Amino acid sequence: MSTDVQQQARALGDPTRHRIFRLILESDEPVSVGHLTELLDLNHNAIRQHLSKLERAGLVVRTQAPPQGPGRPRQLFQAHPDAITDWGTGGAYQRLSLMLMDMLRSGDPAVEVGRRAGRSTDPGDGKDPVDRLEDALTKGGFAPVLIRGEGRAEFSLERCPFVAAAETDPDTVCSLHLGLAQGLAEQHGVVVETLERRNPRRAGCRLRFRLEAS
Repeated sequence: MSTDVQQQARALGDPTRHRIFRLILESDEPVSVGHLTELLDLNHNAIRQHLSKLERAGLVVRTQAPPQGPGRPRQLFQAHPDAITDWGTGGAYQRLSLMLMDMLRSGDPAVEVGRRAGRSTDPGDGKDPVDRLEDALTKGGFAPVLIRGEGRAEFSLERCPFVAAAETDPDTVCSLHLGLAQGLAEQHGVVVETLERRNPRRAGCRLRFRLEAS
């Protein structure tokens, strides 16, 4: 896991900071220190200290409210866009943590755990099976690009949603990816054959598949 993700995990390890982050994440608009003070029954200084640590970890960003009369404008906080992707409801690292816990609990290999997670997603309906698989991969954060050729079909996965973890343990993370794609594909009449790894920072892993024989 990268230093950034480790720092974020440590920041969210404190229950109060985790609650503050969830309140900011789930708010429809930037949140003030005063509003958090009312919700959590903590003093302003304690809230500011927690917000400072969340900000240093790259989990929230600070903005200013428009000036309203004399005095300094209010400080407002909202979730960092990258943090929404990685730590939000259903975010990438939340999904990864659930799969890793499944591996520890069941003792099953990464591919099987990923396949189980893929099978548990909503298969959707309508459309061509390849389009449905593309939609499912898009929702999973892989940014798939369909490539068709003579006798073959594949997706170029333009984004790795678990990039920091993939750099640390590519065998486990890529096996989870492969199983996840296989589990998704089973629901759409598609058979995933191979996953060709690429540098997770540059992305572009190739997921090769074929349609099931009717």
